[in-house]
Amino acid sequence: MYLIFDTETTGLPKSWNAPITDTENWPRCIQIAWQLHDENGHLLEHNDFLIHPDGFNIPYDAERIHGISTELAEKEGIPLAKGLALFNAALKKTKFIIGQNVAFDLNIMGCEFHRLATETTLNTLPVLDTCTEKTALLCQIPGGRGGKFKLPTLTELHKHLFGVDFTEAHNATADVEATTRCFFELIRIREFSKEELGVDANYFTNFSTLHPKPIQPVGLKHINLKKESDKIRQRLEKQKTSKETLSTSEGLAALQDASFAHLHNHTQFSVLQSTMQIGNIVAAAAKDNMPAVAMTDTGNMMASFHFVSAVLNHNKTSETTMKPIIGCEFNVCEDHKNKSHKDNGYQVVLLAKNKNGYHNLAKMSSIAFVDGFYYVPRIDKEIIKKYKDDIIVLTGNLYGEIPSKILNLGEKQAEEALLWWKEQFKEDFYIELMRHNQQDETIVNETLLKFSQKHSIKVVATNNTFYLEKKDANAHDILLCVKDGEKQATPKGKGRGYRYGLPNEEYYFKSTEEMKTLFADLPEAIINIQEIVDKIEIFTLARDVLLPAFDIPDEFKDHKDEEDGGKRGENNFLKHLTFEGAKKRYGTIIPAIKERLDFELEVIEKTGYPGYFLIVEDFIREARKMNVAVGPGRGSAAGSVVAYCLWITNIDPIKYDLLFERFLNPERVSMPDIDIDFDDEGRGRVMDYVIEKYGSNQVAQIITYGTMAAKSSIRDTARVLDLPLFEADRIAKLIPGIKLKNIFGDDPKSKGKVDGLRAEEKQLVEELRTMSVGSDLVSETINKATILEGSVRNTGIHACGVIITPGDITNYVPVALAKDSDMYVTQFDNSVVESAGLLKMDFLGLKTLTLIKDTVKIVKAKHGVELDPENFPLDDEKTYELFQRGETVGIFQYESPGMQKHMRSLKPTVFADLIAMNALYRPGPMEYIPSFINRKHGIEDIEYDLPAMEEYLAETYGITVYQEQVMLLSQKLADFTKGEADVLRKAMGKKQIAVLDKMKPKFIEQASKNGHDEEKLEKIWKDWEAFASYAFNKSHSTCYAWIAYQTAYLKAHYPAEYMASVLSNNMKDIKAVSFFMEECKRMGLEVLGPDINESYLKFSVNQESAVRFGMAAVKGVGAAAVRAIIAERKENGNYSSIFDLAKRVDLRAANKKSFDSLIKAGAFDSFSDTHRAQYFATDEKGITFLERAMKFGSKYQENENSAQVSMFGETSTVQFPEPDIPECETWGTMELLSQEKEVIGIYISAHPLDDFKNEMIFCNASLKNFKGDLNKHVGMNLSFAGIITEVQHRVSKAGKGWASFFIEDYGDSNEFRVFGEDYLKFKHFLVPNSFLFVRATIQAGWTNKEGVQGEPRIKFTEFKLLHDIMETLCKKITIKMSIDDVSEENILNLESVLKNSNGKQSVHFTVWDAKEKIELSLPSRNTKIKISKKLLATLDQQDIRYKLN
Repeated sequence: MYLIFDTETTGLPKSWNAPITDTENWPRCIQIAWQLHDENGHLLEHNDFLIHPDGFNIPYDAERIHGISTELAEKEGIPLAKGLALFNAALKKTKFIIGQNVAFDLNIMGCEFHRLATETTLNTLPVLDTCTEKTALLCQIPGGRGGKFKLPTLTELHKHLFGVDFTEAHNATADVEATTRCFFELIRIREFSKEELGVDANYFTNFSTLHPKPIQPVGLKHINLKKESDKIRQRLEKQKTSKETLSTSEGLAALQDASFAHLHNHTQFSVLQSTMQIGNIVAAAAKDNMPAVAMTDTGNMMASFHFVSAVLNHNKTSETTMKPIIGCEFNVCEDHKNKSHKDNGYQVVLLAKNKNGYHNLAKMSSIAFVDGFYYVPRIDKEIIKKYKDDIIVLTGNLYGEIPSKILNLGEKQAEEALLWWKEQFKEDFYIELMRHNQQDETIVNETLLKFSQKHSIKVVATNNTFYLEKKDANAHDILLCVKDGEKQATPKGKGRGYRYGLPNEEYYFKSTEEMKTLFADLPEAIINIQEIVDKIEIFTLARDVLLPAFDIPDEFKDHKDEEDGGKRGENNFLKHLTFEGAKKRYGTIIPAIKERLDFELEVIEKTGYPGYFLIVEDFIREARKMNVAVGPGRGSAAGSVVAYCLWITNIDPIKYDLLFERFLNPERVSMPDIDIDFDDEGRGRVMDYVIEKYGSNQVAQIITYGTMAAKSSIRDTARVLDLPLFEADRIAKLIPGIKLKNIFGDDPKSKGKVDGLRAEEKQLVEELRTMSVGSDLVSETINKATILEGSVRNTGIHACGVIITPGDITNYVPVALAKDSDMYVTQFDNSVVESAGLLKMDFLGLKTLTLIKDTVKIVKAKHGVELDPENFPLDDEKTYELFQRGETVGIFQYESPGMQKHMRSLKPTVFADLIAMNALYRPGPMEYIPSFINRKHGIEDIEYDLPAMEEYLAETYGITVYQEQVMLLSQKLADFTKGEADVLRKAMGKKQIAVLDKMKPKFIEQASKNGHDEEKLEKIWKDWEAFASYAFNKSHSTCYAWIAYQTAYLKAHYPAEYMASVLSNNMKDIKAVSFFMEECKRMGLEVLGPDINESYLKFSVNQESAVRFGMAAVKGVGAAAVRAIIAERKENGNYSSIFDLAKRVDLRAANKKSFDSLIKAGAFDSFSDTHRAQYFATDEKGITFLERAMKFGSKYQENENSAQVSMFGETSTVQFPEPDIPECETWGTMELLSQEKEVIGIYISAHPLDDFKNEMIFCNASLKNFKGDLNKHVGMNLSFAGIITEVQHRVSKAGKGWASFFIEDYGDSNEFRVFGEDYLKFKHFLVPNSFLFVRATIQAGWTNKEGVQGEPRIKFTEFKLLHDIMETLCKKITIKMSIDDVSEENILNLESVLKNSNGKQSVHFTVWDAKEKIELSLPSRNTKIKISKKLLATLDQQDIRYKLN
């Protein structure tokens, strides 16, 4: 007997793993149907009925699926007890229970039996399911977990078995009918085994005889439950006494004086969920005279500071004040720490009434990210209870707890939830009503209004806003597709094959009038908003920076500090440390130094920042103790003598005229900012020290917001709209370096940006504007991308910013967790953290410091010399010679080709030249470089506008290069104070016209009083205005010139060691490695591949002063493997063979993959008894020699470790024979090199094109020409050569063949595509590892209908194998000889060489006489030769000069 049954329920369980005794978890049964069949499939009985809902209602979302409304179940349903009795009777007659995904139905019915404490055999009967891995394999529908086929739905199984759709799913009667048919068909086609069915082998034969054709439906009648529910609902609607509702006009009249404010707005900080920018929200609210506006991003509070600032800035210029309401839409789950199952919780809106409320929101948001993040940031009700003070709660959207429970669980559960919120928040709890013209909202609102009246809770009208205007709905939909990686063409819905999207276009920032009209029948929903607004206090999030307390020794403490919170103790300690340091730095402290120190300490005391210097001094001192390299300083901090005496910086400001007031203006208090460079390997250790000292809850990194830039918004939009990739690329290439908003903007700023473009860029802008007009996909892409531009796409971590707070950081700002670490990251970004009162330090990782440190280590290891880079002499001739030759590849800040050229012209001789060039080599001041060089060499006269200027301009040959020079001269000429000088510097740099207009008369007047010519002063001021916006910070320039000098000193004195470090520090960038290897060749340094007996982790220098590749630079070789190899080598000497290596090295650290890669890279080439190919030769069992060698080593080590000494004290004498080394051919050059390239990324031992050096002379271009702007080459015939590395033959939609292929030469790799007839003509050449000579013509791009010309095209005219070039392209060889070499012996030798190469190519001779300056050309009439590699190699060997034509 087979009982096939199915149920319909009130929804889905919260947990699928809960026991059936958990009555709160399992939904209620509202329909059950079954059919009872005998073993041959004959129907014996059937039944189906609805269950009367007793004490619960059927949620709308469940009704939407199966069509059974609460009213229909109440009318047609039978009591549960009766239904269970009927079902129990049927269960007693069956042998099996059958269903589709029947475990769910068993749990539903099991729980119902448990509710009524009814005995049943339900859970003891054997079960057969039609939804199993077996039926998944039968249907083979892709998309299952772990790459398997997905389990079929009943509809999918029915379609597979019978070829027709089963349409009436989710009606228990119809489902049972379909399941029965599928079940018996599965028996008929023998998908169930005889063991599963408990039958003998004949059963299937008999069943097939009875049912020779596919099983047919039983043919029972099914009622359309949805139609029945609708009939009842319509009847009830008519019966309802028409409740008095206000007409629209009456409602609007009542709302005439009421104001409206939006309380539920998502900004673009709801990452990829909203297109609304903060400025636009504030502007829209202001335009509509709203008294307040709220920000309620999903889960985070990133926008809080920007939002409050934007509203308060608006209030400064507005007649009416607007209140900023900070809120957050939290995900509230059961238990925020439970990550065993996905529970995104309910979305509930919390608003801050005041600053305390804001801090509570920040606490909750921090907890949501730090402890609760699982798919989304989450909190739970316990957290809300803890931080509920000064918070207003709104019920939220349809995903809010109460609305969601109305839709999915039932009114009873929704009401219980409502009462919890009311109990917690009392008068600060409001029911949120939304009207986006959706049926589900209408259902929810009906119940919410019922609750409102029953429990006296006020309602408020909101609109869930995600975009600003209705017309932005499509752009917002595209943004959602970007978030989920979907195409817009995918239909909206749930499940596979569907995507998420808002149901309509009503989710925009509606005007007050629109909202009033929408809620005219419910005016109190609008009026109540004012009550919330009145509860809100305006507050600012800006505050002074809070410094963490610094522990100072007792003898410096001052008891008065405890009384008034002063900083006397910190000032005392700072003064002590400064003067102690000054004694070490200067020896005798002369009055000038004391005066400068006193001045700086006084300013530090006055501005209140002694703690800042103490904190920085402390961790820098600790960094040096930990052997972390610290930079000499950077930025304006290098102008502080206090910082120099504390070893925060390493450049003497007095020696180089660096100014303290450039760093800390005594007249304008602003936070000092000391940026510190550490070597990039040690930076993390310094951060760990800071975390340990101040506590992990007081230290955080800073968040960054990755926004969609112009080009990426075009590409993202194009992908979503399915615009072809080449079209997207074409549009993106038209965008110059400005925003789309500027290109299409009408405001003065946008017009200014476009006017500032070059002529050719303006042409691109016009083309883009033309393309944006129209109704095609291209114009839609451009227009929608313009709206999406600037949207926050993701978050990251600031590269160097670190925050330190006086207490728990969540008391000051909301935080999240950094990716891949437990470190906090602020939710506020770098632009506002300081304004929000947080102490920010920049810990920068500078690769150059690691490079210097590595070089010093190599020099010590190789030469035993202990170098101190901090004390390199500044007058080293060798170093300046290196700069003068422009050999600055690998030299910090001086390695660009432009800088090399200027260095060769300048020929620097003093350190001041280097500082000045570092400042001048940037856009703007670059135009002064020729004059600077000419003045240094006396070609141009050095002139000073006023003689008094010589003191400060002499070092830069009369040219103003630094901001400091402007500051010093304004003090000297016009008696400006130090503070005024800094204000002038800042005003000039930032073009603050109002400030400059005020300062100019003062400068002219005061300088004139000092006897300076007014006309000259006017000229000086004008020059300064022009140059100050370019002028550079001398402090920064000096520090970085010093690091550059250190690197140049090392390169000049220890070239091999320095270049080994440069290569090590660029190991992960193969292009950089190739580039620096070229520099090594130029310097005459040999770079050798990796070697197991000589290489270290990084690049090193061997005894012959050659640079040796680091083993860690080989792909697939981990640092642990290299360390194990090196440690064993250091302890017990070099390895003699693969067997010796396998016996000695720790094979857990150095595994087969590591050895594999090292062999391919040539690291085992020093083992004389084996070559690379042998390691990969296999035996008859298919095992490679390398594997056998490693097994041998493993057994040997095992034996050594386990049984070194027997019971009687004798050592073990088990001998393991070494495996035989297989005989095989060595790899050919090409195989050898390609394996090398696979694991290293470049060719080391040689380059495949080396064999074709003579053939390459027939090329007039290289792949580099195709990397740049092809427009330069239009109309030209280019010939180039290379090796094909990758080929893909494809077929277009039109059925025509084409190919994409990559060619590589010495310097580059480039992709080409060949189509049409060219493809048919040349496709046989497109074979990987072929050496090709290619000729192509660069043709102008096609012109479209609008007259716009596309990208240039490459027309291939010839493909040849490089091997054949000599024969076809080389017409003659010209032998060049000096008259002195023309002897009988030489002529006979040459004759014999040429006669050995008979062929068809001509021979010419050029004989010259150097003394008489005569040259004679002689063609050979009789001798014809074949120019081959062999012939040319012979000529090279014998030093015979020749030229090929």
